[in-house]
Amino acid sequence: MIILGIDPALTKTGWGIISHERGTLKFIACGHIKTSEKMSLCERLGILSEGLAKVIKEHDPDEAAIEETFVSKGAQSALKLGQARGALILTVSQAKLPLAEYAANLVKKTVTGSGHAEKAQIGAMVKMLLPKASPQTEDEADALAIAITHSMHSRMLLPRN
Repeated sequence: MIILGIDPALTKTGWGIISHERGTLKFIACGHIKTSEKMSLCERLGILSEGLAKVIKEHDPDEAAIEETFVSKGAQSALKLGQARGALILTVSQAKLPLAEYAANLVKKTVTGSGHAEKAQIGAMVKMLLPKASPQTEDEADALAIAITHSMHSRMLLPRN
């Protein structure tokens, strides 16, 4: 089972790919899709969609997981994040991938044991769980944490007959 984790953002969306085989997690790849604040919203959403489509085409995941919207900076930020998530969700849908959504607190609790863990704790635990992982940004580490969460919570990973 190959899982794509997505940490959505308008400026820098993190992505992470892991495999889950017989209870063992393996790091495959991670990266981020960056947009410029100088671009129009339409251009930025297009870049996010095109970038994620390339990741899906290259790694051919079986399932995807994305973080739910977390609102902390006000309505305008939430609206932009929602639009970015929408573009990313549509891209996953067009690739015909099953998509699960996870709350940030559940991701933190699953990976670190605490629903209020700091970014540094998440990064450290991702490296412990995926020793070959090399996330360059917090967004990439978060995306891998989302993929790990999916591997541990998804009913789709039950043995198939």
